[in-house]
Amino acid sequence: MAESRYVDGAASAGEVRIRRATGRDAEAVTEVFLASRAAAMPWLPRIHSDEDTRAWITHVVLPTSTAVWVAEEAGGEVLGFAVLAGGDELDQLYLRPDSLRRGIGSRLLAEVRGAVDGPIGLYVFRRNAAARAFYERHGFTAVAFDDGGRNEENEPDVFYRWTPTAHRPTGPRVR
Repeated sequence: MAESRYVDGAASAGEVRIRRATGRDAEAVTEVFLASRAAAMPWLPRIHSDEDTRAWITHVVLPTSTAVWVAEEAGGEVLGFAVLAGGDELDQLYLRPDSLRRGIGSRLLAEVRGAVDGPIGLYVFRRNAAARAFYERHGFTAVAFDDGGRNEENEPDVFYRWTPTAHRPTGPRVR
């Protein structure tokens, strides 16, 4: 998919660019992941050290995922990332805490949608109300609830699905 660009209307923000991640992004992606989870989910137990998380992103996430995108400001500072796994699962979407409410998450989600020809599924922790609201605003529907036995944090989660045909206009357009 081609690189996309967006210029934020806020005077203090510069250009934000979405591009495919490379191995050189491992450190920045790890920092976003750790900062976002700490800010958004302080109740979530820390299962892995920062070093183990960095190794996972470097040796598993970046090289084996279907696609990984980063959002960066001019100058290369990574503000967020999204991971598509298995061809149709949004496995990760995280933003730096100071980058929320700028449309960056919506743009990353649009990249994922553009790369998938069909439905997209994802899991969200039940207690992550902000993420659940974000996905619901973007047309995802909760289809299954889990007791936490499927994830290593043992945290109850929700499986969401988005189907493109369910969100396309049907019938003739009214002008």
